[in-house]
Amino acid sequence: MTHAIIEVGKLVKTFGVNPVLRGLDLDVPRGQFLTLLGPNGSGKTTLLRILAALARPTSGTVRIGGWDLPAEASQVRAQLGVVSHLPLLYDTLTATENLMFFARLYDLPAGERGDRIEAVLRRVGLWRRANDVVQTYSRGMQQRLAIARAILHDPAVLLLDEPYTGLDQDAAALLDELLREVAIAGRTVLMTTHDLRRGHALADRIAILSRGKIAFDRLTDEVEADTLPALYTDVTGTVTTR
Repeated sequence: MTHAIIEVGKLVKTFGVNPVLRGLDLDVPRGQFLTLLGPNGSGKTTLLRILAALARPTSGTVRIGGWDLPAEASQVRAQLGVVSHLPLLYDTLTATENLMFFARLYDLPAGERGDRIEAVLRRVGLWRRANDVVQTYSRGMQQRLAIARAILHDPAVLLLDEPYTGLDQDAAALLDELLREVAIAGRTVLMTTHDLRRGHALADRIAILSRGKIAFDRLTDEVEADTLPALYTDVTGTVTTR
């Protein structure tokens, strides 16, 4: 039996008097790729921010890799790579300079930093542009560099919040390939997306968040891609065009 690396129990998050997460329960086994679907305002980004130790829950329990949030946030962050729809890079620095900054932040051993940076840049296809400043990169290249940053310290868990936003078709296809490689490497991946077909194709498991709770949760081989849009509409009461 595979033990959960992400454990969430009765999670509540309110902003003022407005509840966003309403007693959410979610376990993700080690090595699983979970796609989390849901309409805007359902709480997807809020959940990922709590998992990434960027926001505190109002109540409930969150544990990643055996460490509790928010009490053991520094230990949790060491296990995480985070990619959002914003690249969160320094655009006046080169790719190498960006990754060297984060290598220091992640406390990678000084003697390993250069080799590790080269390895992740080669993996995302940016080694030839390693010394170009990020502001000269396309949106797709910036997102590939964001993934390089996220896997630089070889994290156990990768959190992806709408990583396809703003990407053209070619850049999205490259991101698909990179995420498949990341998943094959055995990392646990939790991704939010509005792209139902892509989310289904990449993941081992599909969950739908609606009104602050997990309203649907199945392995992808139990759900046909063609039926997912209708199922999504049924569960959330909203229509998706993708």
